[in-house]
Amino acid sequence: MKQTWAPSALGRTFTGSSQWRIDLDGLTLSLSVFGQVHRVSVEDESSYIVRVGALWTDVEIHSAGAERAKGDGLPNRHGRQLLAAIAAALEAKRTREAVVELRETLNDLIHWFDRVDEVVAKADADHRWLTHESQCGLEDAQPRLRPREVTERMKPAAVRKELGEEVVKLEAALARWDDNHRATWAVRNRRFAEREKGACKPLLDGVEKMPLTDEQASAVVCFDNRVQVVASAGSGKTSTMVAKAAYAIHRGIAKPERIVMMAFNKSAAEELKERAAKSFERLGMQGVTVEATTFHAMGLRIIGKATGEKPDIPEWAIDTGSGLSKLEDLVDLLKDRSPAFRTQWDLFLFVFGKDLPAVGAAGVADAWDDDGTVRLRTAHGELVRSQEEAMIANWLFLNGVNYSYEEPYRHKTADEAHRQYRPDFFYPELDLYHEHFALDAQGNAPARFGDYLGGVTWKRALHLEKGTQLFETTSHGLRNGDDFQRLEDVLTARGVVLDPNPARPIPADGQKPMEAAELISLLRTFISHAKSNCLTVSALGERLDAMPDGTFKHRHRMFLGLAAPLLEAWDAALKAEGSIDFEDMLNLAAKHLEQGRCESPFDLVMADEFQDASRARARLCRALVQRAERFFFAVGDDWQSINRFAGADVSVMTRFREWFGHGQVLKLEQTFRCPQALCDVSSLFVSKNPAQFKKQVRSVTPQVGPVLQAFQAQQKDYLGSAIQTYLERLCQGLQDGSIPPGRNGKVSVFVLGRYNADRQYVPTRRHHLDPWMDLSFLTIHRSKGSEADYVILPEMVSVRRGRSFPNTRADDPVLALAMPDGDDFPMGEERRLFYVALTRARRGVALFTARGQRSSFLKELVDEGVLSVTDMEGKAIHEQDCPRCGTGVIIWKKGPYSDFRACSGFPACRYKSYKTKKTK
Repeated sequence: MKQTWAPSALGRTFTGSSQWRIDLDGLTLSLSVFGQVHRVSVEDESSYIVRVGALWTDVEIHSAGAERAKGDGLPNRHGRQLLAAIAAALEAKRTREAVVELRETLNDLIHWFDRVDEVVAKADADHRWLTHESQCGLEDAQPRLRPREVTERMKPAAVRKELGEEVVKLEAALARWDDNHRATWAVRNRRFAEREKGACKPLLDGVEKMPLTDEQASAVVCFDNRVQVVASAGSGKTSTMVAKAAYAIHRGIAKPERIVMMAFNKSAAEELKERAAKSFERLGMQGVTVEATTFHAMGLRIIGKATGEKPDIPEWAIDTGSGLSKLEDLVDLLKDRSPAFRTQWDLFLFVFGKDLPAVGAAGVADAWDDDGTVRLRTAHGELVRSQEEAMIANWLFLNGVNYSYEEPYRHKTADEAHRQYRPDFFYPELDLYHEHFALDAQGNAPARFGDYLGGVTWKRALHLEKGTQLFETTSHGLRNGDDFQRLEDVLTARGVVLDPNPARPIPADGQKPMEAAELISLLRTFISHAKSNCLTVSALGERLDAMPDGTFKHRHRMFLGLAAPLLEAWDAALKAEGSIDFEDMLNLAAKHLEQGRCESPFDLVMADEFQDASRARARLCRALVQRAERFFFAVGDDWQSINRFAGADVSVMTRFREWFGHGQVLKLEQTFRCPQALCDVSSLFVSKNPAQFKKQVRSVTPQVGPVLQAFQAQQKDYLGSAIQTYLERLCQGLQDGSIPPGRNGKVSVFVLGRYNADRQYVPTRRHHLDPWMDLSFLTIHRSKGSEADYVILPEMVSVRRGRSFPNTRADDPVLALAMPDGDDFPMGEERRLFYVALTRARRGVALFTARGQRSSFLKELVDEGVLSVTDMEGKAIHEQDCPRCGTGVIIWKKGPYSDFRACSGFPACRYKSYKTKKTK
């Protein structure tokens, strides 16, 4: 409605204003003066001014392109009315706009809710999981609004009056919009799974000989886009995979020809295929088959489809033994071609074969002083005080430098309170002393060393006072490599001609260098991981530079100096044969899929033994299901990840969601293999690694006899006899009925070795055992997936040199260069290997050890009260650790005059005690 205001006659008289009129029509303000009309919008507050003075109000308008127009003499009462009318017009506009926006918001919300309800209803009707992709699609379509702003817009009474009953609808919609939709959909999926397990009970009960457990059934019907099942040992993961395929076909989620099950080798793929065929037959699905293949075959197939030509992968790039032989040939070739490579190879073997412990720590002892001080043996045969000193001594020996270790200083320093000073090294031809100090980059010693710096200062001052030459190295200088170069410089500057000779005869009591075969094996593992992770030499160098200062970077740099040319030689050998290796093949296949040069022919991809996947394998899996409405299902047990040497990276499984962007992680915690007592022991042992999944393993298998026993022989040579005795007693129990027979009337027994050499413990004369038991040998690595009634672990020993379980060299820190997320838990891989061995048994495990050589794993179980160690007659053996070395144990020995107590580690530890031997 149009409103008009004009000045009063009195007002025009007092203000001298001409006749004028101002009109407000909606949002348009019009000033008529001198026959002209000036119009502006009240929304543009800069285009007009209404000034209320002492008596009169004046109005001024300046519309675009026109001169300012002004009127005065409007009574203040009317001026205030004008201002109020303008404010009311603006408020009315804001109300209209708010109502329009709120109605649009309501319509958007209703439309989105309708879409949500439609998607959920369709999933219900089609018997489908509400997948992550569906949920993301709904969230992407969700109206973008800020609930607080909407609520504020609704507060004015005029707005609520205009909206009427729509206020209630909008408030309800906002409340629903603000709900945690993911949680709501998760509840829907849980309810769906329960309904589906009931609806598909005939399939779930009939797919295997026995009905699936609730855990297995839940994993089968959980059909999110990415699902990982963390399975316990013997929990029926293969049954779950096969049932998943049957369910997908039954519900029309995937056609049989668009389902694939991937395994790590041909035999595992064949087993999957056979299991699926038998299960489909049980369900009446005659003629239905799904593909079971290997990662190898899948990668070749994709490359062939993308390029029209399948690549060739030579046997030496697949088979572990052949690969090591090939790498050995390449090493020999590089040594022949490059003197620098040969020198660096020999240097690494002789000097850098071991990583260094923390600054100030001695290292793994070879012997002990009378006061219990750790000593390490050098190539020349001396016993030095630290691994750092051993490295210096080995470097000197390799280069043919004449030196003496801890020779008495030429000037007398001994007094009533101090022994004679003995510098670390002395070079007689140069009359040069050499001290190695445990100092960091700032010149500080480890805090536990007390007044170590005081000793450093005293030694420096002594040499200065006596005029003797002193050369110094430090822990920091050794670890960054600078001090090796300084040592070389100072020796050569004084006329020493270095003569590096790895063939120099090592004394009988000298420490042998790292075996070339061991370094080649380490390099093969490193190359597998580097290629799997697509790490170039330059990228590896960047990773090395980024490593923390505490890392033994010089050793890593030396190792990379060997690995880099070997990587190039390896690739050159492949190129010469017109072939690629396994890791390149996997990455190339994944790249073809990622870049759209090949379309994945599968809707459902399942991967077995996922704990042993490399990053290249995981990448291929991800690429196979990158398109919408594809499904990936992985099963595995991170507690059984034991193939790091073959490129496996357990972080692919433990960080599944990071790798695949999202995913359901389910667990199979009920095992059908081990009795509960064995489950408890093995689970407690392996689960100490915090990077692994937590599981509560439950068993339905009844216990038959003791589940875990440990027997100790007087010495390692007697282990074979002890194992023979154990087997004969087992056989006797089967004969007299005290031990029930197994599945085929016999019992099965595995002798599981950490090394192939452990095969020696399988009795050669066992004709009297064969009617009662099936006895076989497997390495622990090859035993995975197998099971037996009884398991024998023949060499549960830890020795300073030679075969040990755990193998202390299994996890070399240099692998971290090629494994950004490698497992850094102490002995992580070896602990999992022990777990695998324990969980092969349906009934019990027998551990065999030797006096004074108990495996650190066995000691851990004993210390925790899990089991006790006995002799073959069942008498408990309680060993007392040697008070000097802490490694050996105290045993009684016969002397020429009387019995005495000594360390089992003699001659490395010469502890003796002549306490009287107790007699009965």
